[in-house]
Amino acid sequence: MKPFPNAIFLAALLASGVAAAADVVDERLAAYKARGAGGFSAAAGKALWNKSFPDPKGGEPQSCASCHTSNLSEPGKHVETGKVIEPMKPAVNPKRLTDAKRIEKWFLRNCKRILGRECTAQEKGDFLVFVRN
Repeated sequence: MKPFPNAIFLAALLASGVAAAADVVDERLAAYKARGAGGFSAAAGKALWNKSFPDPKGGEPQSCASCHTSNLSEPGKHVETGKVIEPMKPAVNPKRLTDAKRIEKWFLRNCKRILGRECTAQEKGDFLVFVRN
């Protein structure tokens, strides 16, 4: 039995998205190392992802997983707006982590929202290693 053409196309699309994400992530990790970070850890990224922080605006404590869920392969939902958030895992969402500018934009926005400050280069690198694994 021959595979369906759509299945072949989908597999090729996912593979190209994962490859693009890997290239962009590697470039970002090199940039963070140039800023003094290094020894990136998926375990540290996972711990940061799931850690709850006091809401800088005085609301309930939140974590990255509050909106994105702890399973990076599943879609999330914004806790305030209810908007669906596509999965973080590049193997599931081929658009994820393929644009360095978007990565930095969302780090800035989400780190300030959850941590109450910008993420360090080390935290960003740990997170990216966690997500791509």
